[in-house]
Amino acid sequence: MDRSLAALGLDDVAVERPLIYPGRPVTEPSLLLDDELLPLDVRATRLGDWTVDQGGRLDEVLTMHGQEPVGRRHPVIAVGSNASPGQVRHKLRRLNLPVSVPMVPVRVSGIGVGCSGHISPAGYVAGTPFVDHTAHATLVVTWLDARQLKAVDDTEFPDYRRAILPGDLFDMTMPSRERLGGAYIYFSAHGVLAPDGTRPLPGGGDQATLLDGLLTGSSRLRELLGRDAASWVDRAGQDPGTRAGGTKIFGEEGWVLPQTDFLPYLDESAELRSYDDLPALADSLPNRTGNG
Repeated sequence: MDRSLAALGLDDVAVERPLIYPGRPVTEPSLLLDDELLPLDVRATRLGDWTVDQGGRLDEVLTMHGQEPVGRRHPVIAVGSNASPGQVRHKLRRLNLPVSVPMVPVRVSGIGVGCSGHISPAGYVAGTPFVDHTAHATLVVTWLDARQLKAVDDTEFPDYRRAILPGDLFDMTMPSRERLGGAYIYFSAHGVLAPDGTRPLPGGGDQATLLDGLLTGSSRLRELLGRDAASWVDRAGQDPGTRAGGTKIFGEEGWVLPQTDFLPYLDESAELRSYDDLPALADSLPNRTGNG
């Protein structure tokens, strides 16, 4: 079977086609390797011992390709386009970094998916997590090596900040039933959209529907960005001033809730920690509920 991203229909890049944001996520445990997405055979053991389709153990395959094994990688929860293999490949390729990323749907508790209170450089309104201790969702976790993590950091900052979630407060269960000790997550520095002033607007859906809905709710946005989603991404994608103006209108309409719940878990360390370090790191964090 052809496992190329093109053949699987997973090669779209949201930054190049804003209205497809967030793109199609992986739906099964996989290894993104160059232009292919290879299935992983889940085993009742650690991720590095899972087997790659028509290959050996995951760690062996990564090492054979000159890449870091799982134990020297960083798990990162994706709530937007970083769950899309086409977008991940694009981010790494533009910096000439190796495209070798395990991507696994993981059951995560305590995290909801909303919409950031800003307009992204590509013109779309991107997703952001928010703390909701009643929420349960399957989110894609990517395992990045140090260089890959730095590359993704550079695409997220300054609009997003990185936190590390402790597994004892945010349950993260792998398909193997292993529970992660912790994982990184990016959250918006611009807050989360809540047009009714109380409840975050759900993210992860059709981008055109989202933008059309926001335009319907604000005459000022229609004046700035046009009357439909296509006009929105065209105008916003071309002009930083238009994006800044739209972001300002979000706030002035009273649509943005501040993102403070992740602040107890903010990772401001320059040291990049590995997968194997995370349980110990989670143990060292203050026992907060995330309502800070």
